Amino acid sequence: MSELNPRTKHREFNGVAGALGITVGLPLVLELFQLVCNPAYSTKGLHIDVGAIVGQLPSNLSETCELMFDPTVWKVYLAWFFGLVALDQILPGTQLQGTELRDGTKLNYTINGVPMSLLLVTLLVARLFQVQDYQLPELQFIYDHQLQLVFTTIIFSFILAIFVYAISFIPLRNANGRGTKERILSVNGNTGNAFYDWFIGRELNPRIGSWDIKLFCELRPGMLLWFLVNLSCLHQQYHQLGYVTDSLVLVNLLQAIYLFDGVLNEAGCLSMIDVTTDGFGFMLSFGDLAWVPWSYSLQARYLAIPGNEVNLGWWRCCAVLLLQVVGFYIFRAANQQKADFKNGKLNRLKSITTPTGSKLLADGWWAKSQHINYMGDWLIGWSWCLPTGFQTPLTYFYVVYFASLLIHRQVRDDMKCRAKYGKAWDEYTKLVPYKIIPYLY
Repeated sequence: MSELNPRTKHREFNGVAGALGITVGLPLVLELFQLVCNPAYSTKGLHIDVGAIVGQLPSNLSETCELMFDPTVWKVYLAWFFGLVALDQILPGTQLQGTELRDGTKLNYTINGVPMSLLLVTLLVARLFQVQDYQLPELQFIYDHQLQLVFTTIIFSFILAIFVYAISFIPLRNANGRGTKERILSVNGNTGNAFYDWFIGRELNPRIGSWDIKLFCELRPGMLLWFLVNLSCLHQQYHQLGYVTDSLVLVNLLQAIYLFDGVLNEAGCLSMIDVTTDGFGFMLSFGDLAWVPWSYSLQARYLAIPGNEVNLGWWRCCAVLLLQVVGFYIFRAANQQKADFKNGKLNRLKSITTPTGSKLLADGWWAKSQHINYMGDWLIGWSWCLPTGFQTPLTYFYVVYFASLLIHRQVRDDMKCRAKYGKAWDEYTKLVPYKIIPYLY
């Protein structure tokens, strides 16, 4: 094994067993969400018509294949995915470099999520002026083909993960065109176990030419599809009831703010653990392409079902909106403070110098907890779920799932920092004992 790509010894998610459980279990969760969000299966509260669900399931292999490989849906999704790839390559943007890699190089990135998102919104608005009674066939297609689209995104995420795993074994050509060089593998995905490495991601930054597959999937096809799925629910409710409820409008608004805020701060992704440390395998492929659009849109899809309408009234809407504002403030203010400290603007703040020469901020927001920004992010999640009322715990799945995700990230970060900073990290944890929520965890 080369010095550039040392063998991975630690395995996340309890190794192969955990990876297998996630690979099988999470796609089934998405299918369950889709079944219980189908208007045909009375989903008021927890009273799900299991008999109706079973009756609607494919009865043989042929029907199953027709559902999973609907040619029209596949054509639409492939046009969506590769259309965005084309736009990613041709739209102008800011040129930035990523963090330094183990071979001393830095990758170049074109940050153009804003023009791409503006183009999508402009096209949608333009379409509204071309149709009668706000009837958009594109949004209706998404709503009417949710189950087929869920299958399509899941299968495509498997295919993409297989593709990037396969190319990770092909050496790269040198920039001068002479000879080849090793690809840089993920520190987590070089165990030698084919299944685990495929799941966690073997190569750190799989690319085809200038197209960075990982960064593209992080904020493009899945996030923007989530936006369209939410709009399709709003579209469906308007044409079914003749009006839209304030709860569904609020969910659309709050989640749109969140996802477009991510696009506006796309450059920040270059320093995220997903980009700097994790490889791109099934975990990220499935998460980006299937999990985000079909689990994050759960609240909107639930509220769009006839009989599940929730009318909040102005004061409840304001309270939920205030919760998102508070969450955003904590999230952004904390991250900005850390960025300013790294850039030397806040040297007056208390910090701990580590053996590597870097400093651990232990003041301001970062004296309250080690990951105070995570708490802000979690509060934002609550603002998405509360508009659904208390008819069912199903719509609160996101805050439970996201809490477990944030805790897992915090544990991983703690292990990495403890190994990297040693006694300095012990000193830091004494000064800042709380992990995420001050005085609680």
